[in-house]
Amino acid sequence: MSNLSQILADETATMNKAISHLEAELAKIRAGKASPSMLDGINVDYYGNPTPLNQAANITVLDARTISIQPWEKTMLAPIEKGIMAANIGITPQNDGNTIRLFLPPLTEERRKELVKRCNGEGENAKISIRNIRRDAIEQIKKLQKEGVSEDECKDAEKEAQDATDRYIAIVEKHLAFKEKEIMAV
Repeated sequence: MSNLSQILADETATMNKAISHLEAELAKIRAGKASPSMLDGINVDYYGNPTPLNQAANITVLDARTISIQPWEKTMLAPIEKGIMAANIGITPQNDGNTIRLFLPPLTEERRKELVKRCNGEGENAKISIRNIRRDAIEQIKKLQKEGVSEDECKDAEKEAQDATDRYIAIVEKHLAFKEKEIMAV
């Protein structure tokens, strides 16, 4: 495989990672329905070690607006409650002595717009990453041109890099449109 194809393959692989990251971030933004993924990224103090919440408790969705958290050990109730409060996800945990329940309030129009703004921010970050990946690929292509690769081959590779960028930015737009529709659906 020539160096040019290697650069383009690396560019595509890195852009795929940017899309995966965007998908993970968008999954954390709630769209009115309760989902265990809303709690991804929340750590709790498990005997002095920060531990992901899903490794310290069983997380289940009881209905569209309620998440139940059943800790493996009763002593973990308070640290889990603290971890959820510290994560600032906008939901106050209800502790009944055995389980912790999270009741999701219905989304107001204003809150929906805030969530859409947050999604658009994540989308913008993904687009910036994709453009930076393109810039790096084009710099590498130009370096190869200086080292003697033909100008035509380099121009074709640069066009391919730009085409990949356009494709991935369209994927970001599609994800954002879907998430916005999901959030704004009442």
